[in-house]
Amino acid sequence: MSIPKTQKAVVFETNGGPLEYKEIPVPEPKANEILIHVRYSGVCHTDLHAWKGDWPLPTKLPLVGGHEGAGEVVAVGKNVNGWKIGDLAGIKWLNGSCLSCEFCQKSNESNCPDADLSGYTHDGSFQEYATADAVQAARIPAGTDLAQAAPILCAGITVYKALKTAQLEPGQWVCISGAGGGLGSLAIQYAKAMGYRVAAIDGGDEKGEFCKSLGAEAFIDFTKSKDMVKDVVAATNGGPHGVINVSVSEKAIAQSCEYVRSCGTVVLVGLPAGAQVKTPVFDAVVKSVSIRGSYVGNRADSAEAIDFFARGLIKCPIKVVGMSELPKIYELMEAGKIIGRYVIDTSK
Repeated sequence: MSIPKTQKAVVFETNGGPLEYKEIPVPEPKANEILIHVRYSGVCHTDLHAWKGDWPLPTKLPLVGGHEGAGEVVAVGKNVNGWKIGDLAGIKWLNGSCLSCEFCQKSNESNCPDADLSGYTHDGSFQEYATADAVQAARIPAGTDLAQAAPILCAGITVYKALKTAQLEPGQWVCISGAGGGLGSLAIQYAKAMGYRVAAIDGGDEKGEFCKSLGAEAFIDFTKSKDMVKDVVAATNGGPHGVINVSVSEKAIAQSCEYVRSCGTVVLVGLPAGAQVKTPVFDAVVKSVSIRGSYVGNRADSAEAIDFFARGLIKCPIKVVGMSELPKIYELMEAGKIIGRYVIDTSK
């Protein structure tokens, strides 16, 4: 394939600085990397944090954000096996890891202390061509709608792993806090596909209708409820067996520790800057509650999450816009006005 020398990308030089849509060089893949012609990229709340620089982990600067890139392989490094030109590939949050530490050896690559992160420590998918470690790059089945597949590469994998972390059984209740957003909308569908009953939490009639259209049995509107804990417990016949917190509300996380059923599991996924989990120790002990963090997924989780999508069990509610409109997406994201997931077309 013909690979140009330059490409369009969205770059920022400083955290919180201007998001520049401009021409930059096309990167060359290292010996262990593949070069992907990114056709579409989902936009994640993490990308907003990376731009702002409000997480404890510093970003590289300047930076091309993005970590939900879907496209075709156009070049492979000299040490790469198992990939060929024309294969469909995905850029995930975990761009690469050392593969030799105790975490990598036990399939917890995302916890590798030397992990390389797309759109954070490694230029990501808000560009037309991007590199990814050949071991960690996601394999996308031929014929897949790449725009639809893009959000699976982070949002889908992340919520699928979180649901596994909750260790639920078919027929049990799971509550999705922040259900109307990009992660939440996928979490509802994965939960249904895995045999769970879903209670969705978000705000507004529009999001309520949206969540129910995806399969949620119950919807609790935090803008209308006068007692969230009581309402969630009532809607789930005693409280959910598991809670997936994808919202970025510290108050919502604290409430989830109250309404979760005894012996249930609260899973932390969303990362509100500076937030803490606050719950009475007495209640947590007496109810035998587990509070667990879930941080993206390993290669097996990724393949499984993509397989659910490829078999038609997961639909991504997306809106496709040009890459040049990324600043507007961040504005909507900060205002909490996004339903589903925005996906950018890198050619526009």
